[in-house]
Amino acid sequence: MSGNSQRIYLDYASATPLLKDAFTAMNHAERCFANPGSIHQEGVAAKKLLEEARTSIAHELGAKSGQVVFTSGLSESNNLAILGFARRLEMSGTALHGTHWITSSIEHSSVLEPFAEIERRGGTVTHLKPDERGLISGDSLKHALRAHTVFVSIGWANNEIGVVQPLSELSRVIRAHASKSPIIFHTDAGQAPLYISAHVHTFGVDAMSLGAGKLYGPRSSGALYVEDASRFASVIVGGNQEKGLRAGTEDVVPAVGFAKAFEAAARDRGAESKRLSALRDELAVALRKCIPELMVNGSLPHALPHMLNISIPNINAEYMVLALDREGIALSTRSACNADKALSHVVEALGGPDWRARNTLRISLGRATTPEDVARASETVAALVPLSGT
Repeated sequence: MSGNSQRIYLDYASATPLLKDAFTAMNHAERCFANPGSIHQEGVAAKKLLEEARTSIAHELGAKSGQVVFTSGLSESNNLAILGFARRLEMSGTALHGTHWITSSIEHSSVLEPFAEIERRGGTVTHLKPDERGLISGDSLKHALRAHTVFVSIGWANNEIGVVQPLSELSRVIRAHASKSPIIFHTDAGQAPLYISAHVHTFGVDAMSLGAGKLYGPRSSGALYVEDASRFASVIVGGNQEKGLRAGTEDVVPAVGFAKAFEAAARDRGAESKRLSALRDELAVALRKCIPELMVNGSLPHALPHMLNISIPNINAEYMVLALDREGIALSTRSACNADKALSHVVEALGGPDWRARNTLRISLGRATTPEDVARASETVAALVPLSGT
């Protein structure tokens, strides 16, 4: 095996490093340590920074600043969207019994678990299945909609296979059905804004979850875009911060870092998309040449440019990840939030042989990835395959 001591990080889908510009902005913001809810000079200064960050993020979303609610990250944003809407229904006197909700079977656990809670509280949830490419079709959504459907949540780009869903098409289906009874359309945006413009009105969504930790920002900051805040209620109570949607003193410093990272994503997404797509495709070709029986999970033409998810027969995926780690290459089997599960629920939903969902490797590229990294990674994976039998 290679004696190269330089490590290669290929797990950007799990976590991105903090961008230097974001780190610098956060260091400057540390001087405004006061509570932004205070009316003294220090509090006003902190509030000013917080609102500047909110306005910046709203600009990248093509939204109004009042439609951006700060959270602690993507998981909280998803919970606030789903359970916050449920709580608002209950507060208005509508029991969850008799309501219908729709999501997909390939969502992140921070979406699936809140929907499991909806079911425990009496709501009915339909889980749409993707096609073999990993796409949710407008027809499948159309057939799932009912007279009492109140909420639809489909992730923008899947966190394991990177497939980008046709949000605009899905939105049109929802609007055509919901002409008399409005339906909330929510999306978990994840890493998509790194590579696709995130203007919410382009997609017709009512709520969008964001996490700075997926966008080269601090992991302790996230946001939820809400078209109409009055349709949601806080799931963390104890204060009226964030227009009553998220109790607790706002954390100004990570919000500033989030805004700076999001600005950089918007600035660089065109060039980075082109660069990483070429590297990803080179990696896929090299791996297929060395491992002809390899299966690519999801459709690369429909996926984010930095993600490649593969399955290899007759390997132990966890052994492969650990062996690659010893060789200085960091990647994963699936979402870190589901790392303890034997199968990838996302790949399982695509169909295929039994081993496909068990033997997955998720390779995700990023800002620091070079052609040399890709070449070394493909060579090392190919060399380890004969040593990693199940």
